[in-house]
Amino acid sequence: MTTPNPSTAPVSSAGAPIDHIAIVGGGAWGTALAMTAATAGRRVTLWVREAEVALDIRERRENGLFLPGHRLPESIAVETDLALAVRGADAVLLVVPSQFLRPTCEAMGPALKAGTPLVICAKGIEFKTGSLLADTVASVLPQHPVAVLSGPTFAHEVAQGQPTAVTIASDDVAADPAGSLAARLAVAIGTRTFRPYVSDDVRGVEVCGAVKNVLAIACGIAAGKGFGSNARAALITRGLNEIRELADALGGRRETVTGLAGIGDLTLTCSSEQSRNFRYGAGLAKGLTMAQIFDGRPVVVEGLENVVSVTDMARKLGLEMTICEAVRAVVIDHKPLGRVMAELLERPFRAESHGIDLVIAQPERDATARN
Repeated sequence: MTTPNPSTAPVSSAGAPIDHIAIVGGGAWGTALAMTAATAGRRVTLWVREAEVALDIRERRENGLFLPGHRLPESIAVETDLALAVRGADAVLLVVPSQFLRPTCEAMGPALKAGTPLVICAKGIEFKTGSLLADTVASVLPQHPVAVLSGPTFAHEVAQGQPTAVTIASDDVAADPAGSLAARLAVAIGTRTFRPYVSDDVRGVEVCGAVKNVLAIACGIAAGKGFGSNARAALITRGLNEIRELADALGGRRETVTGLAGIGDLTLTCSSEQSRNFRYGAGLAKGLTMAQIFDGRPVVVEGLENVVSVTDMARKLGLEMTICEAVRAVVIDHKPLGRVMAELLERPFRAESHGIDLVIAQPERDATARN
């Protein structure tokens, strides 16, 4: 990791310095973010749910279960008591899986000091409500400002101190770019190798993060079936269009979709088995179980958790998200993979531009029907 960032601690939107940062979630990404914040010179408390993980970090300074091979700085405090972990923090980074975000916020709410900023580092859509995660947090803790951190990040590389760029978005950027929560967080956790970019498009960033996980499963399935680079490029490109359609419908901006949180994160997770979603799809295509795919380790596959939420939202809005629907058909409805792939490949030819009204039935399908 790099030497601490010499910048003075910025102030949050509540007016207090962002010096003490609590990381809620001791998985690989939460651990990597804790290391980054410590490198940036912040005082860090990492909350982990598993007592054995906390003991491992305290005794060996390593999260052997979720992020083995990386030594955590001695300055990072570890807590298994959520209230103690967030008490007195100047900002809280929420790095729990999306479906646990609401109960986590409910549990830690009474321990937060007034106006503490909350930074969502998970990606997804809440299953029961169909809400974007910023809306979920705001509904539980309405007196706390919210930001979203997303982008192309493998935890292992961040922990190594390899160059990484992310997006931090908050709604107050347009009114006060330099003094916004996103900008102040960027200064608080940014280092020479961890470079945050500031955005005011919270909805766009959230949509990108939620949908790209589903698309990564699709790319993994293609890889597992032996398809090559042509197929993956097509899935990424057409998948990006599905992200754009949903972002447009929810008030997000296209520049976000073509930025770090969109095409950046999508390209990363659709191209490597370091991505849990890609690895899951590849293993699924080969007929492997979850335990076989991840060698028995406890893993949350966010795309699997969010495929229903994403497609339910698209259906409600009247959007056609063909690739996401195909993933849902395989992993949720348990339709035979071969049949779903055939249905995708046999769809009518269409224009790439929405400005051209064109649908052409495939000749091969017509010939098959006639025979």
